Amino acid sequence: MSKLRILYVASEINPFLQTSEVANFLRTLPQAMQERGMEIRILVPRFGLINERKNRLHEVVRLSGINIAVGEEEKPLVIKVASIPNAKLQVYFIDNEDYFQRKSVFHDKQQKFYEDNDERAIFFCKGVIETVKKLGWAPDIVHCNDWMTSLIPMYLKTTYKNEPLFKDTKSVFAIYNNGFSHTFGDDLLNKVKMVDIDDTILAPLESKDFEGFIRMGMEYADLVVKGGEVSDELTQLIEDFSKDKKFEISIDEEEQAHEELYGIYTNLAG
Repeated sequence: MSKLRILYVASEINPFLQTSEVANFLRTLPQAMQERGMEIRILVPRFGLINERKNRLHEVVRLSGINIAVGEEEKPLVIKVASIPNAKLQVYFIDNEDYFQRKSVFHDKQQKFYEDNDERAIFFCKGVIETVKKLGWAPDIVHCNDWMTSLIPMYLKTTYKNEPLFKDTKSVFAIYNNGFSHTFGDDLLNKVKMVDIDDTILAPLESKDFEGFIRMGMEYADLVVKGGEVSDELTQLIEDFSKDKKFEISIDEEEQAHEELYGIYTNLAG
C-alpha cells in the first residue's frame, strides 16, 4: 500500500474554494491517504474566485505552455501551484484566461449557467492528463470527483491508452448531488472527440446534460462510488448503469473505506 500513487481530480478544494461537499472531501481524504503512506497529487481548476495572492499561487512555467484542443479551437494551458496550509500537500491548478478568469464558478451574476461549461470541463479533463504527462508521474489510481471530471476515465481508455505512463492506471468516478438542468448544444460531442474517439464511444453523452456526463464517467471508470448522499434519481441511475462497478462509500467512514477501495476491493491497483 505504501507505494500507491493516487491522483485526485475535482472542481474545488478547501481552503481555496468551496461550493459543495466536494471541497471538504478533497481536503481531508488525500491527506488521510498520504498519512497512510500513499503518494498524492491533486488537480483542480483555478476558478476566478480563488485569490492568487492570498493563497500564494504561482505559475509552474515548466508545466505551462501546452495548447489544449477543444473542438476546432486550441487554448493555452497554464499550471499554477500552491500548498495547503498545515498540510504537506500541494495543489496544482489548471488555468486558462478564457475559461477560468471569471469571478464565479458555473453561473454568472444572474445565476445563468455558462453556455461553455462543457468546454471548460473538456479543457480541464484534457489539461489534467497532459499535466500529469509533463510531471512524468504515473498514477496507479485517478480518483475523479463530480461531473466536471467525468471525461477523464474515457480519455484514459481511448486517446491515452497507449501512453506508458497510464498503462496500469485505474480510475474511480465519484458521483455527487451537484446536478444542473442545462442542456448543451448539438456540437458537444464534436468538442469532446479526438482522433480515435467516435460517436459510439460517446453514446452515453448523447443527452448532452448532467446525466450524460455522469453516464460517461460510469461507463469508462473502473469503479463507481457515491460521494455522499445523492438524489433518488441519481441512485437509480447508478444502480441501473453500473451494477458491476458499484462500491458504496459513506462520507462518514471515508478514510477506511477508501483505503479498502484502493488496495483491496477488486485489486483495483493491481
